[in-house]
Amino acid sequence: MIMVSVIYPADTGIRFDMDYYLKTHIALVRQRWTPHGMTDVRVVRGTAKADGSAPDFRLMTLMTFTSLEAYKAAGAAHGREVSGDVANFTDKRGVVQINEIIV
Repeated sequence: MIMVSVIYPADTGIRFDMDYYLKTHIALVRQRWTPHGMTDVRVVRGTAKADGSAPDFRLMTLMTFTSLEAYKAAGAAHGREVSGDVANFTDKRGVVQINEIIV
């Protein structure tokens, strides 16, 4: 199992349409990538650092896949469509990181 993180910074001045992201983009991701081995997708919003100051990241999307190969297959099949939808909710791309699930 792997987890793919897409992390959006909390920089000021960045357009981010949360309603579109949650209702349309995540629905697209689920529809296209679940048949290719995505087993879960969670969206978490940064609210604060431990000291109460503003978070560094506005949003993190955490997608679990059965394997790295499954993630690559999902991207090959529908990556352009999913990536092409990003401009509909933000003007700054998130940072994508592939993570190995240990526990």
